[in-house]
Amino acid sequence: MRHRVAHRKLGRVTEHRLALLRNQSTMLLRHERIDTTLAKAKELRPFVERLITMAKRGLVDGADTTRALHARRLVARELADKKVVSKLFDSIAPRFADRPGGYARVLRLGRRQGDCAEVAQIELVGSEYNAAADQADNPTQPEAAVSSGVGGRLRSAAKRLTGGNKDKKKDTPDADAADD
Repeated sequence: MRHRVAHRKLGRVTEHRLALLRNQSTMLLRHERIDTTLAKAKELRPFVERLITMAKRGLVDGADTTRALHARRLVARELADKKVVSKLFDSIAPRFADRPGGYARVLRLGRRQGDCAEVAQIELVGSEYNAAADQADNPTQPEAAVSSGVGGRLRSAAKRLTGGNKDKKKDTPDADAADD
């Protein structure tokens, strides 16, 4: 029985599971959005929110206090990358200074084609998906009107995950003439 057992094991031993959460939290804080499986995303969200709360507590009295130093050391215990720790304290924690919680959101993207695992996107609130920037990064995709909001981001992420419009058959007369 699993009475009062809080977290998922994710098919890993404790050390491997903690390493996974630390690595994914580093990537999430660096890029502010990552794609992973749904179970990992659900475990990662409270882990990252705890780190952001620690960083916020360190910034309450100012950056030069012993409390701020202690908070920075507690966060550095979990995150190995010093640049990510400084980004957390310099830009991410002040952004969430007035927010009482809920710093990350999990968006379901569908199922992965290879193993049918349910895939989710976890992102920091306030760093929403920018379709124009993604279009500039990947000019091979056709220009399409992407609606804003969570639904539009979900549709475009699911399209990227499944491969987009590769399977559409061309119905132009030139394509039919080329086949003959």
